[in-house]
Amino acid sequence: MKKTALYAWHERAGAKIIDFGGFLMPVQYSGIIAEHHAVRNAAGIFDVSHMGNFYVRGPRALEFLQGITTNDISKAGPGTAQYNLMLYPSGGIVDDLIIYVIDSETFFLIVNASNTEKDFSWISEHIASYDGAVLEDHSDKLSLIALQGPAAMNILGGVFPSVDFASLGSFHFCRTMFHGTEIMIARTGYTGEPGVEICLPNEAALPLWEELMETGRDCGIQPVGLGARDTLRLEMGYSLYGHEIDQDTNPLESRLKWVVKMEKGHFIGREACQQVELNLKYGVAGFSLEGRVLPRQHYKVFNTDHQEIGSVCSGTLSPTLQEPIGTCRVFREYLQPGTPILVEVRGSWHNGVIRNLPFLKPSQG
Repeated sequence: MKKTALYAWHERAGAKIIDFGGFLMPVQYSGIIAEHHAVRNAAGIFDVSHMGNFYVRGPRALEFLQGITTNDISKAGPGTAQYNLMLYPSGGIVDDLIIYVIDSETFFLIVNASNTEKDFSWISEHIASYDGAVLEDHSDKLSLIALQGPAAMNILGGVFPSVDFASLGSFHFCRTMFHGTEIMIARTGYTGEPGVEICLPNEAALPLWEELMETGRDCGIQPVGLGARDTLRLEMGYSLYGHEIDQDTNPLESRLKWVVKMEKGHFIGREACQQVELNLKYGVAGFSLEGRVLPRQHYKVFNTDHQEIGSVCSGTLSPTLQEPIGTCRVFREYLQPGTPILVEVRGSWHNGVIRNLPFLKPSQG
């Protein structure tokens, strides 16, 4: 099992540790609900160093990435980040990732922890035919800290008073120094709240984590584990690999058509997406259930005539809304918000309704 540079801190803090993506990671500290509310109302700090980190460099790096991803990276200039997808020729999703444009020949990729080895192999296989592009795996050298919540930017400003974060727009990043080490601070996140994700060398992770914690003490900052990370992202309707998206789902049937830029030209999986676009059968929607029963992945979804129409992708009891919510993949004719559904939970039928995503409006700031 791998450990992040912050593992000893998590242990000292009394975190409940689990195996996640091959790493020993904190799933909760004070409790999922308390940590969730801290992010929605104050600030939360997350260790997400288990994510994979790659560099793609060289004069043909952009050309290569355009051919292996669905979004149009040529539209993203230096200092910006872009949400993207890699597809199999079948149109199934290899992974979703964020690509940071350092300069015209340097791109930094953050991929899902459980897919890091698979992604590296996939990219390596295809980059081999591009003499002017090089792939580097920096996953073992770098840490990633997320600071999220209404107070996050004030806390960040207290640690980096010389940086003008007010002018740093969403999906933009800057590079600055921390204790003599260059770090990257990006206005990205997985919670729907204002905040950043900070990428830095492993040796700088603990000093920065402790300084952020100390600076944010009066603001109510709390360390947050993977449990609340999942409830936060689900309230926002954000996709999680292995749930809303996977190797068997097409992005056009997963609320991700906006990431697939057919007009940019060839990319792996483009032809499959074109075929799916001609005959869309499924879509992903939000839903809620009556009562307090928890919907879980793979539970079957039915219409009011008890005909099976799909299945649950993710589900939880929303700490903010105080009701069971989830996402489901269903036939497109049932995607309209307000459509009544039934979810089978351990042999019993439970009434539900299709809901708009996200369940909450993203916070401003």
